[in-house]
Amino acid sequence: MTTSADGSWLTTIVDAVVGLMHIIGAPGAGLAIALENLFPPLPSEVILPMAGLAASQGTFTLFEAIAWTTAGSVVGALALYCLGAWLGVARLRAIAAKVPLLHPEDIDRTVEWFQKHGGKAVFFGRMIPLFRSLISIPAGVTRMPLWRFLGLTLVGSAIWNSVFVVAGFLLGESWHVVEQYADILQYVVIAAVVVGVSWFIVARVRQLRDRRPDLDAA
Repeated sequence: MTTSADGSWLTTIVDAVVGLMHIIGAPGAGLAIALENLFPPLPSEVILPMAGLAASQGTFTLFEAIAWTTAGSVVGALALYCLGAWLGVARLRAIAAKVPLLHPEDIDRTVEWFQKHGGKAVFFGRMIPLFRSLISIPAGVTRMPLWRFLGLTLVGSAIWNSVFVVAGFLLGESWHVVEQYADILQYVVIAAVVVGVSWFIVARVRQLRDRRPDLDAA
């Protein structure tokens, strides 16, 4: 199995994943994906195709690659779910009250939305870069039934992982092609997040400016 040698942090991560797969086989890929869930900067879009590449070279089977990476996804998501459950609504409202431009009511509205659409958010969120990990936290905060959370996470993760693992399996040493297309999706998501956050900040600042004359008059 070959990797690039450009000396970047990505190369270091890739080499570490390759080492895990050589040492402990498919469980190494599962461990790498579990860590990717806890630390989103780790690129699942690289780890998963490499697991497929290893399967194509006979290091382990394709089924093992998908099963272990999906198990890793569930374990990592469960850890973040527990973090969300520990935080809870009360702690988040207290934090929001101390953060500029945020209000406790923002947490209430978010919780209300998640209680209505949490199932779809968890399922589809498992297939969106960045949100794949973060979506588990509000699920824990709202105490989504654990069996439902695990089921949705399992199915959503299995679909996402299978696409990338199979792509790596079929492409072999050309697995880098998958990374290129995945990068485009990630950039789109990042751009959407930046636009959304910018819109929220502008709207909240305007709201504060509109309220200031009323407060001065009082």
